[in-house]
Amino acid sequence: MNDVAEAGARRRARGGGGAARRAERTAVSIETARFIERNIPNFEVLNEEALQIIEYNAETVLEEIGVNFVENPAALELWRQAGADVGGERVRIPRGLARKLCSTAPSTFTQHARNPERFVEVGGRNLVLAPVYGPPFVRSKDGGRRYATLDDFQTFVKLGYMSKWLHHSGGTVCEPTDIPVNKRHLDMLLAHMTLSDKPFMGSVTAPERAQDSVDMASLLFGADFVQANTVMTSLININSPLTFDGIMMGALEVYARNNQAAIISPFIVGGAMAPVSVAGTLTQVLAEVLAGVSYSQLIRKGAPVVAGAFVTSIDMNSGAPTFGTPEASLITYGTGQLVRRLRLPYRSAGAFCGSKLPDAQAAYESANSLNMGLLAGVNFMLHACGWLEGGLVSSFEKFVMDADQLGILHHLARGVDMSENGQAMSAIRQVGPGSHYLGSDHTQANFKDSFWRTDLLDYKPFETWDEEGARDTETLAALRVQRMLETYQQPPLDPAIHESLTDYVARKKASMPDSFM
Repeated sequence: MNDVAEAGARRRARGGGGAARRAERTAVSIETARFIERNIPNFEVLNEEALQIIEYNAETVLEEIGVNFVENPAALELWRQAGADVGGERVRIPRGLARKLCSTAPSTFTQHARNPERFVEVGGRNLVLAPVYGPPFVRSKDGGRRYATLDDFQTFVKLGYMSKWLHHSGGTVCEPTDIPVNKRHLDMLLAHMTLSDKPFMGSVTAPERAQDSVDMASLLFGADFVQANTVMTSLININSPLTFDGIMMGALEVYARNNQAAIISPFIVGGAMAPVSVAGTLTQVLAEVLAGVSYSQLIRKGAPVVAGAFVTSIDMNSGAPTFGTPEASLITYGTGQLVRRLRLPYRSAGAFCGSKLPDAQAAYESANSLNMGLLAGVNFMLHACGWLEGGLVSSFEKFVMDADQLGILHHLARGVDMSENGQAMSAIRQVGPGSHYLGSDHTQANFKDSFWRTDLLDYKPFETWDEEGARDTETLAALRVQRMLETYQQPPLDPAIHESLTDYVARKKASMPDSFM
């Protein structure tokens, strides 16, 4: 019996369900909005001729130029058996083969959460919002910019759990640099599994860490459930241009074999990792997506995937990435059209900005990026809150500022209510000319949920705002962070499951020396 199965047997023998039910009855309920279901059209920038040209060019890239699968002989052999032309580490894929392989990937899939009410449906006309991923630094109003710690990571998981408009706990919301590199994934997974009951992401920094993610998920959900259902997503970045490395592909192989979802995403900085033109970048993005998704289907036909596109451009003066730009928007809109033609879920966009502080620049760039994602038809939006300084920093204040603004996406996505109540003819008749609607029956019946309401921004009269200390948005956000953490209560979890997870983490850590490389 392996470690996971043995721990599961111990858990079943001990029971613990009664304690979990008692904890659930006394727990504070945290409201989380259901994932967004769009009732508005997607914004499309490419006509049929442009789409066909880009699709043809992308398959030309795969057939004539090819892609590299480095340090992965098994992948090369799979491609050879599938009919690709393999020379060294270069794989040239005959026209039509990649598209045929991609056709077996599901157009939608459900990611389950340990709280069944928090599940998300990825694909179709849905939008799932997840927090920032990957920064090694954090920033707070009082503490400034510094390297992230495990305590910071746990704080972000708690804030994500408490955020109404955020559907997903995410993955590496910041990189806890005080924990050895080879062990920190265990602590991050444990935090997501125990401090939140929303869906979460697995580790991809090594194939064995992906396997740890599957093993821990098997303890949390049950091994049979994991094999039959998707309980994790993972971020598999392509080393643009046209390179698939052994570590990321190794992680993809683990997740695909175990029926867990992978976001297969080119990492594009226009002008550096892709051409400077929109059409050229779209061609490369589609070629990389076709190769990555088709490889997942070579591992396991029907494995759930999300076709991604992380897109920014480069400042040709400084070399720094830029965000919220029109070129990135055009690429994001165009990629959405191309991915929908493949009938795949689409990942892109986020609260992107290059600002060092949660200031006006951050707000402008983030608003452009968030609205772009909604209109582009994105299905899974990573980095939806907390992103700062080009992705180097996770900001506590910006996390809650962005998370508050995500409510606007929910309300925009509803579209226009054309029901009898939405038409409001009864109100117009009742009020007539020259009066007001404040006391009308229709207003009284609908005012509580007619308008989006911020939990953060200040709309008070100047005199009141001034008397209360003339607080700016960052100050208000810092106070909200404090209040959310003060009212946080850990969601209930069967004590036996919690013990099996902590035992697994302890044993895995004890089995290897620390490494910070």
